[in-house]
Amino acid sequence: MEILRLETVTKNFGGVTAVSEFSMVQEDNTISAIIGPNGAGKTTTFNLITGVQRLDSGKLFFQGNDITRFPAHRITSLGISRTFQNIRLFRNLSVIDNVKIASGYKISYGMFSELFSLPSVRREEKDLHEKAMKTLQFLNLEKYAGQKPGNLSYGLQRRLELSRALMPDPHLLLLDEPGAGLNPNEIRELMDTIKFIQSEKKISIIIVEHHMELVMNICSKIYVLDFGKKIGEGTPEEIIKNEKVLEAYLGGTEAI
Repeated sequence: MEILRLETVTKNFGGVTAVSEFSMVQEDNTISAIIGPNGAGKTTTFNLITGVQRLDSGKLFFQGNDITRFPAHRITSLGISRTFQNIRLFRNLSVIDNVKIASGYKISYGMFSELFSLPSVRREEKDLHEKAMKTLQFLNLEKYAGQKPGNLSYGLQRRLELSRALMPDPHLLLLDEPGAGLNPNEIRELMDTIKFIQSEKKISIIIVEHHMELVMNICSKIYVLDFGKKIGEGTPEEIIKNEKVLEAYLGGTEAI
């Protein structure tokens, strides 16, 4: 069963086409990847899926519903969450508060209720705290709950960003270069973490990534972009044998 469909999606910036008639289908409960050189249109595709940028033509469908013109906050509320290539944590907040804030759009009480600390506010804040702690526990971060993100190693900060993305209970998780800045050992840990998330949460995951070891080992399907155009799609085994991909992105048959 498909969870996401992109139909001939196109995005232009002035005279430059960032994404050109890109189509893909993401099946539920699977891990896929979008790969390509810098400037290929990968992050732009994520921005279009999440409503951060509006596409110029084409269609977006999520769980069978047309979300092409939905604003970003509505798309998030439907169950699409993401991380970013550059870590976006609130350095002045604690680890647990960084996770709590990821569910801010679900808070139901208003300023009046908060000002007078009504019982409903206290209940909701207690529930939010418990959920945030469970989310941290899921990725073994609970012991850092009271610390500031800057006190964590880079690898743990990446894991914290994953926790933030999981807090809204997404059906689809978009990971924008989750391996950026990680050493080989951390990359292998990240692979295990992503597989664990997918297996335990039963969610669908799309990864934008340059680390081919990560992509080839955990993804069931790969889409390849070059200058905004799709030049290949298939299983890792098929991508390895795709001459267009090898020439345009991977640098020849010795690259993988």
